[in-house]
Amino acid sequence: MAIVESVSKIPLQDPPEEEFSSADLTWTKFGNADHHDEACSNVLCPTQFHIEGGTKLPKGQSRDTLKKYKGDEHIEYKKYQCSFGPENYGEGGEILPSRRCRTNTRNRAARPQSMRGCTCHFVVKRLYARPSLALIVYNERRHVNKSGFICHGPLDRDAIGPRATNIPYISNEIQQQTISMIHLGIPEENILEKHIEGIERYCGSNVKFNSLASQHVHKLSMIIKRSTHELDLDDEVSIRMWVERNRKSVFFHQDTSESDPFVLGIQTEWQLQQMVRFGHHSVVAADSSFGVKRLKYPLFTLLVFDSRQHALPVAWIITRSFAKPDVSKWLKALIDRARSVEPGWKVGGFFIDDAAADIDLLRDIFGCPVLFSLWRMRRSWLRNIVRKCNNIEIEREMFKRLGTIVYNIWGGTSTSVALEQFMLDFVDQTDFMEYFRVSWVPKIEMWLSTRRNFPLASQEASGALEAYHVKLKAKLFDDSHLGALQRVDWLVHKLTTELHSSYWLDRFADESDSFQNVKEGYIASTSWHRAFQIPDSAVTMDGKDRLFAKVASQKDSSVTRIVWNPGSEFSFCDCSWSLQGNLCKHVIKVNTICENLQGYQPSMSFRSFEEVLMDLWRKPVDDSFELDVSLAWTHQKGRTYNGKRSLILATPVNRNTKSVVMHKKNRKRKRLSRLR
Repeated sequence: MAIVESVSKIPLQDPPEEEFSSADLTWTKFGNADHHDEACSNVLCPTQFHIEGGTKLPKGQSRDTLKKYKGDEHIEYKKYQCSFGPENYGEGGEILPSRRCRTNTRNRAARPQSMRGCTCHFVVKRLYARPSLALIVYNERRHVNKSGFICHGPLDRDAIGPRATNIPYISNEIQQQTISMIHLGIPEENILEKHIEGIERYCGSNVKFNSLASQHVHKLSMIIKRSTHELDLDDEVSIRMWVERNRKSVFFHQDTSESDPFVLGIQTEWQLQQMVRFGHHSVVAADSSFGVKRLKYPLFTLLVFDSRQHALPVAWIITRSFAKPDVSKWLKALIDRARSVEPGWKVGGFFIDDAAADIDLLRDIFGCPVLFSLWRMRRSWLRNIVRKCNNIEIEREMFKRLGTIVYNIWGGTSTSVALEQFMLDFVDQTDFMEYFRVSWVPKIEMWLSTRRNFPLASQEASGALEAYHVKLKAKLFDDSHLGALQRVDWLVHKLTTELHSSYWLDRFADESDSFQNVKEGYIASTSWHRAFQIPDSAVTMDGKDRLFAKVASQKDSSVTRIVWNPGSEFSFCDCSWSLQGNLCKHVIKVNTICENLQGYQPSMSFRSFEEVLMDLWRKPVDDSFELDVSLAWTHQKGRTYNGKRSLILATPVNRNTKSVVMHKKNRKRKRLSRLR
């Protein structure tokens, strides 16, 4: 390396970041052949530096008062010394051994106990010649003592006690894997086995590492088992304490006051990563009203669909208020957080499951099409029919009639007339009719209107949302926890430990192809995926009246399930899963087969998709905004619809189809770019 004798010839450097290390700079030898300073970008030892001393231009004296000055004369000078020196508080004279026991300190070099006579230091000067710049000079680039021996760090062969080379590397992934397994109640010996496997991927096999890993897993297990959701007897105080301790997992918090309701928005760093990854230019969905009757505050969940189209929770909002100003605040905070990671992050579509949702607000904030899912309506009706009626023939007929009312939005039949006839025909089912009259009659027009005006989510998406809801219910409404349902800190604890760990481990098992039993359970966690394990040969259709279909069990050949009203979202199956109100695999399998058979009515999701496409053709050429909305919906629906039925669309006879298509294709759609 050539020696530079003039400061003015040292090249000026401007690191791109405010914080930089010696490795980010290009170093130059400065001085003459007999004496020069140099530095090296290879850092031998991690350390910290402290200001050892310095000088400054005397008060009242300025650069202009000196007519002549040398090129390296300075206005200000500071010396930065490695914190392992320069004094020596070790033992043994000139060759200084490292400390023989670990000191209880958070610093890399605790003074004075850790000082080992290290001579490494550098100076920072402001020169008369160039006062606006800083000259950094390393006078001793090596971490050695006065005798020239390395005195600290991993290259110090005389170090005694725990060293960096003898401590196994535990990545964030291994740590989170271990924590998740502990939260899920997996036996400690199984956790330790997986923990050691993870360490060996980085460090190889080592008996000492295994011993340290065992201690680490046992310590983590004890900490987690002894942890409690009650940080204080007062629930509100406990929540404030949790928020203070977990700032990174809270994207919005608003305490209860006279003017503001309680709102707590939770999103861990991992959930943020999944939201950015799977939500960008894709679909975000809402499970909007969990625990309205049983929890102190209802739970609102935002979900994305992962690589297997499973619903993955990426944010939890605990609040009782869904007024527009309150929802707007936490939604904007959530989007700002996502865009702080991915500046161009944008949602491609938003699924709602409640007709009372503020759709205008969602459009304004997300700037994307809104789609509607009927899974909540279907589940509520089926569960209450099975609970409140005792005759299975009446149950399936009532469910079919309710489905017909929903289908009739395309037939022009009056909803009020159809409802009145339904209630007259089943007037003897007093328990269900009382429930239906109180819970649904006042709002069914609103639900059907939303159903009519917005595209419908596919059965796959609805099944994924329902699977999340069922899993959430199983985790939270365990009998052993019923006494804690009115505490918010308990709900937060369950969400951020057991539920979060469950989804993290599911995703990790699938992506790393490990934990095969966990992976298989994760893949089969939705009825949609379970349905495709049933071969077509196991399904027998009623060829005469098309009233039902039979599905042979794959586990027990003597068992056959009957699906009534095949081809409809309101099909009724006699399996136990369906009788709990869920969309079962037998219904999905039968409906998938019906899509390719003549004589069966198309599913509502297909009819909805067809309506959007037809509406697209009906739009006048100059109706730019409405056309853009239709195209955006069609684009989104095409991604979520999984049917195989072919589309045959008739174009209006009084229009030049070719010219219209070419005109639409060539137009610049500025609004469409905002909607996608």
